[in-house]
Amino acid sequence: MPKKVMLTAILCSMLIVAQSIAQDHDDDEKPQNLKVLPKNISHRELHTIMKNYSISLGVKCGFCHVSEKVEGQARPKFDFASDNKPEKKVARDMMRMTAAINENYIGKMIGGDHTLEQINCVTCHMGRKTPVNTLDSLKMSPPTPEKH
Repeated sequence: MPKKVMLTAILCSMLIVAQSIAQDHDDDEKPQNLKVLPKNISHRELHTIMKNYSISLGVKCGFCHVSEKVEGQARPKFDFASDNKPEKKVARDMMRMTAAINENYIGKMIGGDHTLEQINCVTCHMGRKTPVNTLDSLKMSPPTPEKH
């Protein structure tokens, strides 16, 4: 499956899962410095995807994007195009990894049956900055085996 098709599928799934957009943006203003997401993405689509990432990792925009406090304003000023935070590079790498897993593994399982769920950020992060990789990470005990 071509990368563009896979990215489109990921974007569509995130659009379905994401919550409504809190603020409108002018779609004439194009996002800058996109390296993984499509260059022709609308602000609405981009905001929805970023909101999904925020919820999936339990973080706010400033986790990946450069920001500075502005005196007298509640919200900081963001430089969304900047690559000066290492977390942004990690996020891009994770986006590529997720697309590759969905395309190269999940997409090929059971003879290409695409009814299987694709993975996304929340699959591993579950609302945390770092992926959950043990039951201890979830503060849960393993399920009790059922008796037959």
